[in-house]
Amino acid sequence: MGTRVQELFESLAGRLNREQAAQLERTIQWRITDEDPGLWAFKIDNGSGQLIPGGVDGPDATFVTDSQTWIGVAEGSLDPMRQFMSGKLKVEGDMMLALKVPKLFPVGVDHDD
Repeated sequence: MGTRVQELFESLAGRLNREQAAQLERTIQWRITDEDPGLWAFKIDNGSGQLIPGGVDGPDATFVTDSQTWIGVAEGSLDPMRQFMSGKLKVEGDMMLALKVPKLFPVGVDHDD
């Protein structure tokens, strides 16, 4: 399953909605509890973004989940709010930033095309 997790993280830069990210300078991190390496960060800097495998110190928001939940949310087959409410997806840090993630990285959209 590790390969699919990595592919989805590597797709984030192409999925970044630059309009939504235009005024942001924030770092979002994901901790995938059953993967090694399981820490991935994405730094947003005024409309552009950079994936940081291995994570960063002091991210603005961190999502904590397992690989199956991450894959479902990233592919759009699982509702992130429902996963949060059920406890399968946890958020540490800036909740307002976390709520923006679906608009920052829309499912099924590649902004590099």
